[in-house]
Amino acid sequence: MTDTNHRAADTQGAPVDLAPDTLAVRTTLVVALPLALACALLGLTLTGALGEATQLVDAGRLVDYGLPIARVVHDAMAAVTIGLLIVAAFALPGQRKERGRASWTQYRAARWAAWSGALWFLAAVVGIVFTGANTIGAPITSSVFARTFPEFLFRLEAGQVYLVSATAVLIATIVAAFATRVTSIAVATVFAIFALLPLSLSGHAAGSLEHANAVNSLAIHLIGVCVWVGGLTAVLLLRTMTKGATGRVVARYSTLAGWSFAAVAFSGIVNAALRLTGPADLVTTSYGWLITVKAAALILLGIAGVVQRRKLVPGLLRNPANRRLFVRFALAEIIFMAIAIGASVAVSRSQPPIPQTPETGADTRDGLIGFTYPPTQTLQNFLSAWHWDWAWTALAVIGIGWYLIAVRKLRKRGDAWPIGRTISWVAGCLIFIWTMNGGPAVYGMIHFSSHMIQHMLLMMFVPLPLVLGGPVLLALRTLPVRNDGSRGAREWLMLFVHSRYMQFMAKPAVAGVIFAGSLVVFYFTPAFQAAMQSHEWHIVMVVHFVLSGYLFFWVFVGVDPGPQRPAYPILIIALLATLAFHAFFGVAVMTSTEVYALDWFRALGQTNEAALLADQHTGGGIAWGASELPMVFVALLVVRNWVTSDKRDAKRLDRQAERDGDAELRAYNERLAAMNGRDRPHE
Repeated sequence: MTDTNHRAADTQGAPVDLAPDTLAVRTTLVVALPLALACALLGLTLTGALGEATQLVDAGRLVDYGLPIARVVHDAMAAVTIGLLIVAAFALPGQRKERGRASWTQYRAARWAAWSGALWFLAAVVGIVFTGANTIGAPITSSVFARTFPEFLFRLEAGQVYLVSATAVLIATIVAAFATRVTSIAVATVFAIFALLPLSLSGHAAGSLEHANAVNSLAIHLIGVCVWVGGLTAVLLLRTMTKGATGRVVARYSTLAGWSFAAVAFSGIVNAALRLTGPADLVTTSYGWLITVKAAALILLGIAGVVQRRKLVPGLLRNPANRRLFVRFALAEIIFMAIAIGASVAVSRSQPPIPQTPETGADTRDGLIGFTYPPTQTLQNFLSAWHWDWAWTALAVIGIGWYLIAVRKLRKRGDAWPIGRTISWVAGCLIFIWTMNGGPAVYGMIHFSSHMIQHMLLMMFVPLPLVLGGPVLLALRTLPVRNDGSRGAREWLMLFVHSRYMQFMAKPAVAGVIFAGSLVVFYFTPAFQAAMQSHEWHIVMVVHFVLSGYLFFWVFVGVDPGPQRPAYPILIIALLATLAFHAFFGVAVMTSTEVYALDWFRALGQTNEAALLADQHTGGGIAWGASELPMVFVALLVVRNWVTSDKRDAKRLDRQAERDGDAELRAYNERLAAMNGRDRPHE
């Protein structure tokens, strides 16, 4: 669709003429990038990281200065691209003439995101080249670089993560360039955000003893900063196109900014704690000074966000045309954000007080598992062991907090919500916290049987109570409804649960195959060892276990809305088949003759293959036995729902018979009499 046709299809029409504050906005946005670069170079100079030769062969001044420049442009364009896309998908008003098609404002935001995405991709490519030269320790014009760069790009993790990130940026840019529907813009948003995740594996996060916490917190930090900074930039760029909806757009962005602020603050505290020996480092080391500058900018931005939420947003909602005060306030925020981005680049290229090497710790095995190697496993040690995984813990705490607030909101307006669902949801979140921080997580990295306990908890004992909590139903009853054609959290959730994708996934056979079949794929292929050795694959493992279990139990006993479930006899048959296959898997592991992930356990110093095999057989028994209790409970729930459904149908038919004098039964008897009358002459 051309721009002209798209404009004609939108009820909002073309954008209005330039606003009086256009010059100030353009000037600030243009100045912000050099300001961020200047702060980065200043920070690198203060820490001595600029031009610091860490290899036998220096990569040259072009790389020394070009790498931070490319990084600043990369981060700035990433923020702008993600901000434009996420504001287009979640905040900008839509149109009602053609369902699902983007409005003119959303369409233009996606096109601008494609242009900034192209610059992001270009900066990513330049950054890959400079990073490769810096890692190799050779100028990009040397024969050593030309000979070694392909190996850096395709065989070293440092090169692979940048390559994956750049590929995701390219996909997001292409999708945004051709997007005409809101769903396509959302797809581009997902790819753009995904492009940030591999970057968390680079730099200090990849080598610290607390590898998982460092990588997770950096990923959260990157996403939070890009949504926060980019969202504000997008709102400023699109302010003349939103017309009377400016107040609503700013209010929606303010909600995103609030969550982003919390994410940035939380992840920043975790990152600082992993790299500083104590609070004194904030004032006694140059690295600490950079952290202090970032923290100060964050605090000021947080205060500005509170003022914006309480004073500016209500004013814009009353009078959307009066944007002058908001623009001035937002431009000041952009300046502080540029300073924070520059300081972040300097921090990422500087050496922290705590050395960030994989061998950090008294035991070399510490670097493999990412935390201090635990004592010999006993029942007491297993129950008392604890190592905080802050990202998963924060996710569970947010889940509990959101659920309780939503229930309180329901009850304040007079709606009932079963207490059993609340207890079930909170229990599931608490079990998840213990599973990801307690004995199953600590010893699950070094013993197969303990890993299997963690697996069964994630796949069965966590998802089942979460499903019974009915979170989707609660969200749909409490989230605000949009009436301007845009899609908020409720609209996207409705679209997802009633999509064709969920219609396919809700089939018992599909859910059962994913639930049980993934066991075979995971343990009888190199996937298990990859999940032990690689943090990113370990995250994939956790997410898959929880989601596959949630999908399975939702199909059979879920209270949330979604595609229509099949008849209860089919559910019972599918449940019994899945239970039988799960038992078969447990027996297969119990009778296995080869040790799974042998290289991983050898790296941990466990060379007794007979002991490893015995522990593996114990894990198979755990897999078999752990499935019995939840599966029996689910079967009883299915039978109960079946009986309840039959009773409900019987009552409905009785009420209908009372209303129409049992018309259905009379019609049936009349048909039988008519058939009997037609048959008699032939007797």
